[in-house]
Amino acid sequence: MIEQAVVSLTPEASTRLRDLLSNEDNPQLALRIDDQRRADDVIIDHGGVQILVDDFSVGYIRGAEIDYVDSLMGAGFTVHNPNAVHSCSCGHSFDTGDDAGSAQACGCGH
Repeated sequence: MIEQAVVSLTPEASTRLRDLLSNEDNPQLALRIDDQRRADDVIIDHGGVQILVDDFSVGYIRGAEIDYVDSLMGAGFTVHNPNAVHSCSCGHSFDTGDDAGSAQACGCGH
């Protein structure tokens, strides 16, 4: 069985992240899926950009792809998660459909 990547980056997201991180001149910086670096993080090196995912979240985001979109509506990173069956309209919270419960309120009012 071939194991699916935990998370991948589109070429646009990879380029943008490399640019942002190189401007900071801090080799310890990485893209973090949640808020703090932990000893049990899964560290994914994607072309020189480190992506950090806590061990608990790996199963919920496995196969997700991070993209960078620059459009008339604005620019920013977006995550395409094949595990999400429902998400908050702002994209900060999602439900995988497992017995883990449903999407938590993220404060956007949706």
